[in-house]
Amino acid sequence: MVKILLVDDHAVVRSGLKLLLDGKNDMSVIGEAADGDEAIQTAMELRPDVVLMDLNMPHGKDGLTATTELKKLLPDVAVLVLTMHDDDEYLFRAIHAGASGYILKSAPHEELVTAIQSVATGNAYLYPIATKRLMTEYIEKIKKGETPSTYETLSDREKEVLALIAKGYSNKEISEQLILSVKTVESHKSNLMGKLGLKTRPDLVKYALKKGLLSFE
Repeated sequence: MVKILLVDDHAVVRSGLKLLLDGKNDMSVIGEAADGDEAIQTAMELRPDVVLMDLNMPHGKDGLTATTELKKLLPDVAVLVLTMHDDDEYLFRAIHAGASGYILKSAPHEELVTAIQSVATGNAYLYPIATKRLMTEYIEKIKKGETPSTYETLSDREKEVLALIAKGYSNKEISEQLILSVKTVESHKSNLMGKLGLKTRPDLVKYALKKGLLSFE
């Protein structure tokens, strides 16, 4: 069951989303918030799997600020931005803030459900036009020699997991150190292998060694 927190300053929008999502067998709206401050407080109390975040909220913190702070406090909570802004600047800022996905309010209901399911399982989701824009920008950066290293695409949590794997800790030991479930650690490990193009734990160790991550205190 995917536990969802709705964040939007319009009560009517929240009511419509709750009606839609609660009608799905594998989803449950466990809370609502009308601004960024309330979103952070409610998320800390309820620990949702996914936060459906609006960007523009006139009172309290806006969605981008709330996303940044929320990811620092609860890094394992996925934030899916749901907005009316089909705009590159908002898209890139949302991704930089730590959002796992970005979808427009004009999207079909089926697409929203798919997006929630995607980010809930640790994947990213962007609506098709946004994906095309990101790919175009990435290709342009390649041409200019400006692309970041693959290591820089890893999240802070993934880098922590990589370093601990390289030092020989088991998934259970990593889960205890980082206060995560074993399942979450395994998910981070799978994401690491996917991003780095590696297949085994020894491959991760070799990669970490090359990156100079095996410094012991």
